[in-house]
Amino acid sequence: MPGSPRARIYSPEMRGIRIGTRGSTLALAQTGLVADALRALGSEVEVVPIRTSGDQRKGDDKSRFVKEIEEALLAGEVDLAVHSAKDVPGELPDGLAIVAVPERADPRDALCGAAALGELAEGARVGTGSLRRRAQLLAARPDLRVEDLRGNVDTRLKRLTDGDYDAIVLAAAGLARLGRAGEGTPVEAITPAPGQGCLALEARADDSETAGVAARLTHRESLICLTAERALVAQLDATCRTPVAAHARLEDGALVLDAFVGLPDGSTWIRDTVSGPAGDPVLLGRELAARLLAVGAADVLAQAELAAP
Repeated sequence: MPGSPRARIYSPEMRGIRIGTRGSTLALAQTGLVADALRALGSEVEVVPIRTSGDQRKGDDKSRFVKEIEEALLAGEVDLAVHSAKDVPGELPDGLAIVAVPERADPRDALCGAAALGELAEGARVGTGSLRRRAQLLAARPDLRVEDLRGNVDTRLKRLTDGDYDAIVLAAAGLARLGRAGEGTPVEAITPAPGQGCLALEARADDSETAGVAARLTHRESLICLTAERALVAQLDATCRTPVAAHARLEDGALVLDAFVGLPDGSTWIRDTVSGPAGDPVLLGRELAARLLAVGAADVLAQAELAAP
């Protein structure tokens, strides 16, 4: 009809997309997957590595892995950020939004150096930098010597090869994205970190062009599961200094959510599972958080905060 308003249709030719990412080998590999997918949609893409506080080992908050990238987004220096979803705090800075969640990779943790936890000798040295992994390892095997391990994936695997540890625990998704999946065995006994295996694509909330094309990469099931996990963490008011695990999945059309809360030494822990309609993942995450809080999760989290190194 003459005079009627016309919807604006996004065209990749309007401009290229500058993607901000950490400069680690794994971060660049993950960003490469997103960049290739965007190029397949017809977009011009430039990858912009950004050094973060996490790369410099400054601070204890998980936001250290995304802070400088988010600042670059807000300053207009990049248009899109690719994060490991488990590194993204529950509350985003004003003006930013998660605009896409591609299909999730294997969310499980992987044991490197042994085929199973049960095969490790008594008192075996197991390396990890994660309080969540430490808590669950010691809950399952109190005899283990769980020792701190930092650095990128290659560095950690080299320390295992050098004999500094009898085994180490890494994310299965990270190993796979680096082409090293055969070097680890998934550990079913450890509930993953919220968002593990997922990528979160972040953009300025008012940048409809970037959001429009990035949204085409979203995998519905992965988005639903990540939303439930993040809702649980937000409701628990958990931090990176508290051992909290969450894993959501769709089974026969229902959304199933597992969670773990514990102390770093494995002496006290709570596990629970709920299921419900997939249409409201936030509600399910909050429901499970309420159940955990009702049986003492707040006290456990408070103790964990004080006990964290």
